[in-house]
Amino acid sequence: MYKSELDKHIQNNSLSNSFILFGESSFLIDKYIQILTNISDASVAKFYHDEYDFGSAKAHLSQASLFGDQNVLIIKSEKKIPKKELDILIEQCEKNSSNIFIYAYYGDDYKAYAKAAAKTNTMCVRFFHPSHTEAVFSVSQAAKEKYVDIDNYTINHLLAVHNGDIALACNELEKLKILNRAVTTKDIEQLIFGLSEINIDDFIKKILNKKDFKVELQNMLEHGEDEIRILTAITTYLTQLYMFNIYIRVNGTPNAMAILGYPAPPQIVKEKSELSIKFKPNRYYKLHELLLESELKMKSSHVDKSAILLSTLIRVQQLL
Repeated sequence: MYKSELDKHIQNNSLSNSFILFGESSFLIDKYIQILTNISDASVAKFYHDEYDFGSAKAHLSQASLFGDQNVLIIKSEKKIPKKELDILIEQCEKNSSNIFIYAYYGDDYKAYAKAAAKTNTMCVRFFHPSHTEAVFSVSQAAKEKYVDIDNYTINHLLAVHNGDIALACNELEKLKILNRAVTTKDIEQLIFGLSEINIDDFIKKILNKKDFKVELQNMLEHGEDEIRILTAITTYLTQLYMFNIYIRVNGTPNAMAILGYPAPPQIVKEKSELSIKFKPNRYYKLHELLLESELKMKSSHVDKSAILLSTLIRVQQLL
């Protein structure tokens, strides 16, 4: 089923007690986990990615709650749970209507969970990327919850800065809340512009793909971006690529949770994996050496940081 069908079940109070949530939108998956498990005094067990342990998960659903409350099991993973284990967990959940089980799958094998297993009431829900209207509405709702005074026009501007990423836009609301007044597009430009990792990532990818980056660099500097921050962002990005490179060499396939310490969208994992293997370990060493030396120069007094940055980025491309 899709989001609209799940919403109807929520409205009609006709929900099952076991769910498989998957699809392109990690934001909506996380949002509906909160909606479906918003139960006071529930006994909640959460397993994030490599933390998953079948024995512990099964035991949580099997045991009686000490205070007669509901047992809630949440599993978040980019990897697919073995079918036999998933079937057992669903079976355990259905033995007790007070239990709630949510398996949130962040991988990209969407066909695997398109239909629920036979003879179960499990609701399998696929979430697509929200439309722009839905994205504005989601940020608007989050703003109301955080008591941030921001209109839809300004929300549009905020989403544009973050390339439509709802989660990033919502995260910025805490920063905007301190204004304690109506947020304007000028506030967005002054407080948010240039701080988006996605925008900086696009800039870094241009450099690593040996494309002309000078116009983007000038725009970033004109809007107040700090030269040292740009340099350290590139160093961090290269470090991540090197970690992907090493992990893939050892294990054959990437694992964002093991490499980065957090789940990343499948397209980002694929992109960084493909880019990482273009460079040999010795090339990473030379690039890091150059960037760290340049950062040290920038931190010296009476230097033209912009000139050092431009020179460094040109030399980076020469090393690639």
